[in-house]
Amino acid sequence: MMGEKQLREGYTTGACATAATKAALTALITGIPPTEATIYLPVGRWVTFSIERCDLQATSATAVVIKDGGDDPDATHGASIVATVSWTTGTSIELDGGEGVGRVTKPGLPVPVGEAAINPVPRKMITETARQVLEQYEITSGVRIVISVPNGVEIAKKTLNARLGIIGGISILGTRGIVVPFSTSAYRASIVRAIEVAKATGCDHVVITTGGRSEKYAMKQYAHLPEEAFIEMGDFVGFTLKQCKKHQMKTVSMVGMMGKFSKVAQGVMMVHAKSAPVDFHFLSAVAEEAGAPSELIQAIREANTASQVGDWMQAAGHLRFFDKLCDYCCQSALKEVGGGLTIETTLYTLDGQWLGKAVRHDAAD
Repeated sequence: MMGEKQLREGYTTGACATAATKAALTALITGIPPTEATIYLPVGRWVTFSIERCDLQATSATAVVIKDGGDDPDATHGASIVATVSWTTGTSIELDGGEGVGRVTKPGLPVPVGEAAINPVPRKMITETARQVLEQYEITSGVRIVISVPNGVEIAKKTLNARLGIIGGISILGTRGIVVPFSTSAYRASIVRAIEVAKATGCDHVVITTGGRSEKYAMKQYAHLPEEAFIEMGDFVGFTLKQCKKHQMKTVSMVGMMGKFSKVAQGVMMVHAKSAPVDFHFLSAVAEEAGAPSELIQAIREANTASQVGDWMQAAGHLRFFDKLCDYCCQSALKEVGGGLTIETTLYTLDGQWLGKAVRHDAAD
């Protein structure tokens, strides 16, 4: 596309917090405040972050990284992500949230109620990086790490945190370490190119996923397909389906998780969190079809997240719910493209447990 601007990736709050932690801990050990910190991201890339400020005290050190969201319209772009590291009398690595980092008050999120809203992948990144630095300097003392975002309370007002029960600030997020620009023609173009490559290499069956984690599960499920058959569609479900039909794919397998596919099931084909909320009344109706009891149906109407609904239905043994939800996804997909394809949908939990699958061969089914 001539004249199209090449959009720039950014970095997640989790990546920034990890880099700040490494800088603060290094300063605490060496007595020398670093000007940059290099960390390894889950996406498989080394990245060096500039340290905006690093202050050293007698028993603690504080480092600041300015979050660069790239060309993504992220509320946290430009925010100061602060890590304060101090010695403890123990030998473990403690992690908590400070000023401007929200605290979880409702169940259904990947972080337990009462804890700081630092998601599992950033938690792992921060603690593993700290452990590596301690090992590098042969330090056996424990440390306490506190992540804070000074303007986090104000920033959180631009997010869905309050509705999710995350109170007092933003969440420290990110599963890959990078922020891929959202809602861009460049991203759509990359989808088209991927489908063209799949077609050119002989694929008439492609697997479309919403992100890296779902693609990983999809590659295990469809291990017989070549690498070119796997396409990350991000939030552009409808666009990707139409491109698959345009390029004469015969079978399209959608693989994803409860949050985004709950929206697809109800016919929403742009599934970014900012574009459409999960309809819990829709999910309760599907649960009723699956035979869930009335008290569970009522609870679903008041649920916090789609993942929470999935956890409840799985725990209650109502596994038909997931097959039905997958079937609704297939129906919505066929309606979106006007039929003429075989559509498969598979649902997984965040940690890769199979939840359900459905197949529809044509809109006339």
